[in-house]
Amino acid sequence: MQENLQEPRLVSRKFLAKPQREGVGALVRRSIGRFELKYFDPFLVLDEFSVAAPAGFPDHPHRGFETVTYMLQGAVTHEDFEGHKGTIEAGDLQWMTAGRGIVHSEMPVAQGIQKGLQLWINLASQHKMVEPRYQEMLSKDIVEVIKDGIMVRVIAGEALGIKSPIYTKTPTMYLDFTLKPGSHLQQLVPKSWNAFVYILEGEGIFGNKKSQPTTSHHILLLGSGDGLEAWNKSSKVLRFILVGGEPLNEPVVQLGPFVMNTQEEIDQTIDDFENYTNGFEKARHWKSDSVVGLDF
Repeated sequence: MQENLQEPRLVSRKFLAKPQREGVGALVRRSIGRFELKYFDPFLVLDEFSVAAPAGFPDHPHRGFETVTYMLQGAVTHEDFEGHKGTIEAGDLQWMTAGRGIVHSEMPVAQGIQKGLQLWINLASQHKMVEPRYQEMLSKDIVEVIKDGIMVRVIAGEALGIKSPIYTKTPTMYLDFTLKPGSHLQQLVPKSWNAFVYILEGEGIFGNKKSQPTTSHHILLLGSGDGLEAWNKSSKVLRFILVGGEPLNEPVVQLGPFVMNTQEEIDQTIDDFENYTNGFEKARHWKSDSVVGLDF
């Protein structure tokens, strides 16, 4: 799979995402959004989550960014105060623009452990207070391309001439690659964007053919250049996501699930949430089915 790179991006930094507790009893490997890497413009958080009932992510608010949930195993039901409800199964995608405000829950529905990725993408100041919206794609509708021992699922952006229908307010690419042993990848990434790799399975060599292999649960931040070059020199399959985005170059003030540009905007958000105003009106009388009757 060749894209004729002129200046392959080298790995500028890498580290292992270690497990930590989040939500109610859920286990996540957080790579972006922890002390080693607070922010990688425009990306706020990347979690690889594992959750089994009754644990999960009960009712909680968001404002000022987008959440991208990509299921790897099992299924999660999501529900919000607008009456939107559905189930995301393995291979399915939900791209949620929280905008001015949403309160929702994400809870496991299948037996055993449910696994997936959740990415938080910041919104530019002019988009932070847009109306919430969802984009969802079933696994069967995500385009897959196979060539030269490489399979790519085009979640957002473009690969091998195939473009995803997902609209990203912050220009973003999100590609899920699987490389067979012995395969070699070259994938273009816009020069002005920040980009990273997160390894889901196996081990691979990235950026420089002479680099040491990197194994699963590692994030690799890529330096400047026009794309990614990767090799699978192992005897097992390599699977990773390549994510890139256009930096916003704006100040970031974050308080948990609220991400704005100034402290004053955060203070206003807290006031709005506590008083059920300016986008949070429907939170006053809403509880998800998952928490009705439960005492957390």
